[in-house]
Amino acid sequence: MSDEMIQKKKPYNIGFALSGGFIKGFAHLGAMQALMEHDIHPEIISGVSAGALAGVFVADGNEPREVLKFFAGQKFMDLTKLVIPKQGLFDLSGFTDFLKKNLKAQRIEDLQIPFIITATDLDHGRSIHFREGNIAERVAASCCMPIMFAPVIIDDVHYVDGGLFMNLPVSTIRNICEKVVAVNVSPLMAKEYKKNIVSIAMRSYHFVFSANSFPQRERSDLLIEPYNLFGYSNTELEKAEEIFEQGYETANKTLDQLLTDKGTVWR
Repeated sequence: MSDEMIQKKKPYNIGFALSGGFIKGFAHLGAMQALMEHDIHPEIISGVSAGALAGVFVADGNEPREVLKFFAGQKFMDLTKLVIPKQGLFDLSGFTDFLKKNLKAQRIEDLQIPFIITATDLDHGRSIHFREGNIAERVAASCCMPIMFAPVIIDDVHYVDGGLFMNLPVSTIRNICEKVVAVNVSPLMAKEYKKNIVSIAMRSYHFVFSANSFPQRERSDLLIEPYNLFGYSNTELEKAEEIFEQGYETANKTLDQLLTDKGTVWR
């Protein structure tokens, strides 16, 4: 092998980049299950918001389908607490407790698969990519949608949802992976919506998050985008298995079609 080839070889063969998407994040687990059944396994995972939540359980050594058991019987209010709305409607203390209880590793650097969590530094207006530190508080920070949740404070810095700047974190692993699989569970869809304050706010966030995903999509080697996730309420944890199956079905169809048409799943 020439010196030039050695220089170009990247440390990871395949990486997964998992988007935000709140309740739709269970589709990440379905997509990853299908990918692994096609012998496509991640050597590193990059996640934002719901993608960070789904990805961390896989990085912790769980089969994607098995992750559903951790959420069985859980309700939205089991993981959050309604507070007097000074900084957000809910806090995430129950969510962090849930993660601490159900993850074997407690620090990012102790996970079985290398993992990167993207959050937004609200104080300085920038994306932060956590590669080490306490898992629970960093996943909570990445999932912390402004207004709905109070910011998560880490080392005196306020953090909110990583999707504000980067809802599909391909670029965090692009230069260290030979191939990047992007799973975007929040593709842009302009469906009918209710004209109330919550629906308008959520729709606005969705458009912002979708818009900043466009350049990231183009940097992937394989893109999976479920368009069958519209209409799920963000509090419907009881629909986790159904959402999982939607992601599983979409990924299988995408992979099988690429293999039929091109003989490979890669661009």
